Parts: sequence; C-alpha cells; structure tokens
Amino acid sequence: MKNARVIYNPTSGREQLKKHLPYILDRLEQAGYVASAHQTKKEGCAKDAAFEAGKNGYDLVIAAGGDGTIFEVINGLAELEKRPRLGLIPAGTTNDLARAFHMNELDIEEICDVLTGAHVSPLDVGKAGDQYFVNIAAGGSLTELTYDTPSRLKTMLGQMAYYVKGFEKLFFLKPRQARVEYDGKLFEGEIMLFLIANSNSVGGFEKLSPEARLDDGLFDLLLLKKTNLPDFVRIGSLALTGQHIHEDKVVYIQANRIKLEIEGEMQLNLDGEHGGTIPKEFVNLHHHFEMLVPEQEEK
Repeated sequence: MKNARVIYNPTSGREQLKKHLPYILDRLEQAGYVASAHQTKKEGCAKDAAFEAGKNGYDLVIAAGGDGTIFEVINGLAELEKRPRLGLIPAGTTNDLARAFHMNELDIEEICDVLTGAHVSPLDVGKAGDQYFVNIAAGGSLTELTYDTPSRLKTMLGQMAYYVKGFEKLFFLKPRQARVEYDGKLFEGEIMLFLIANSNSVGGFEKLSPEARLDDGLFDLLLLKKTNLPDFVRIGSLALTGQHIHEDKVVYIQANRIKLEIEGEMQLNLDGEHGGTIPKEFVNLHHHFEMLVPEQEEK
C-alpha cells in the first residue's frame, strides 16, 4: 500500500482547508493510499512533519496551505536521499508555485484529481546556504513585503495587502553596492534590489521573470541598478507586462550558480520567509523533486 501525508495550515485559505480535509483524505483513500494528515501549529511544524514523513518512507507528501507551508515542506524533504513525490493544495495569498503550474485556477475536486493522478513534472529547487527555496530568493526593501505584512491584513485584503505595505516602502529605497558572480561572470555596481527566480510567478506577478522555468536547471537573475523614484515606478509598471527586462537599468540573465555580496547588511527573502542575511551562494538543484501536476503540465 502507498502512504500519503497531508501537511496543512488550518489558517490558510480563510480556514477552508479544515472543511475540505475529510473529502481530500477520502479521495486519496479511494486512489489506494493510506492517507493521514498533520495540522501545523507553529513555525517549523510543517518542516518537521515533512522530514518525519520522508524519513518514514511515505510515497507522497502534500503541502496544503500558502507559500510558507510549501517552503517548510521543501526544507523538510530536500536533504533526504530518497524523497517522496510532492503534492500541492494551494490556499495562500499568492500561491506562486501553484500559479506556475496553473493549479491556482482549480477547485478542490480538480485539485484532488491531480493528487490522485499520475502526471508528474520534475521540479528544480534552489539552495541558499543551508536552506532551500522553490520560487524566489530576493533582497531589497520591497522584497521584505511578504514577511513584513501582518497575517491578519493578508487574510482581510489578500494580495492587496502587499500593495498597501509596498507603497509605504517606496520612499525608503536606497541603493547598495553589490558584487554578483554568476557562472564565471561578474557584475559590480549599485543596485536597488535583486531577484533570483526559479519560477515565473513572483509574489503573484507572472511577468517579473518571464523566461523562468521550474525544470531547466537555471535561475533567472534580475538586478535593478541604482535609479530614482520616478524611474523605479516606471520600470515597476513595465514589469506588469514583462517589458522591464529590456531596460538599461535592469540586468536579466540566467545562471545555475550565483554568489552575491552586498555592502552593509541586507535581509534575504526565501519564498516569502526570512532567509538570513547576505552574502550567500545560490545553487540550482536540477530535478531535485517530482511533483504531481495537471495533465497538460506534464513534462
């Protein structure tokens, strides 16, 4: 018999996951799994639960919640030699990984069709020091929005909460001197922020790293050079359509390995969570996981 573990955040998705849980477990049982669930209670809980499930030989581990839950599950499983398949039930504010696979558009019945199906896609993950990420590593004032925005505000306003907090930060943007090594090449200069993207969905925006793929073994590195506030706003508006990558103030390249140093202290954002501080080296781990996806997304 196959074993499946659902690791769910009860507060995600306006607390709808708890309501759907009996249906989810029943669908998994019907598909031949011995299914069980773990409710997260505090920070780090999903990581520990994923590690235990992987260590105990579970065939499928399902992250049910927002990007923070997925981040913890990835970190709980990434260092295991034998890793279970990943499943996803998106129920967060932005759902970047789900957006990349077009799963954010599915209802719970369709999500369960995916989880009980056999269509898989290889999934790259990034390693930053001793932590792992699946969507984005970033630094700069605006990239702190995901962990600076209160959970209650996100619950009430959804993605609009990030716009509210972002407007507050616009007037405090400052350039930093940076040294960036990538696949044997070098950039040195002042930057406003950096994004190291693994997927094309970043904070709910699907054009910030328009060429990014989750299975190509490469990061999409975006550096915004020193600029003034009007230009920053203009470039930000171009990012809605992906045209920002053609601007002189933007460096946009692909690389497998990136080493980043910043003058002064800068916080690192990994998939919306605190990732420590720069300097850091980032390595793309090609096809590190297999993930259940909708049929049209099978690679």
